[in-house]
Amino acid sequence: MVKIDDETMDYIGILAKLSLNEEEKKQAQKDMQKMLDYVEKLNELDTTKEEPVTHLFPMENVFREDVVTNENQRDEMLANAPGQKEGQYQVPKIVE
Repeated sequence: MVKIDDETMDYIGILAKLSLNEEEKKQAQKDMQKMLDYVEKLNELDTTKEEPVTHLFPMENVFREDVVTNENQRDEMLANAPGQKEGQYQVPKIVE
């Protein structure tokens, strides 16, 4: 069983850039110890017959073929433009 001591808490505080007073350190130490105890308890379970999972629900690939479903409507779209030049929209110059 892993125990979190004061030295470990100081090191974690440095890594996490935390400045905790003594009371906060003691509370954090208790909380971390509870987490480690819980993980240790989970390690007691026999999971040899269980399949590893990454998601709760089965996930399938949702890719589809990239098929063009509309034709080239360039001329029709340019017909709505206030101005066009060389087959492109012509807009007023903004930057000098």
